[in-house]
Amino acid sequence: MAEEPKEKTPSLLQVFGSVIASFFGVQSSRARVRDFKHGRAGVFIAVGIAMTAIFVITVLVVVKLVLRHAANG
Repeated sequence: MAEEPKEKTPSLLQVFGSVIASFFGVQSSRARVRDFKHGRAGVFIAVGIAMTAIFVITVLVVVKLVLRHAANG
């Protein structure tokens, strides 16, 4: 019997890529299978929470800058 080549767990860069793809709702079938077969949920959850926090903070900063600029103009 021929053994299937074992895939490694997703790298941190691949996890970031998968989380970004999930933000937009798109991901390749191969990446989805890799993530579910070899990925660890805790890593995806942690990266997802961190990226969500960064996104929210970025939006808040941009809104504050725009409002400050609009008040001075």
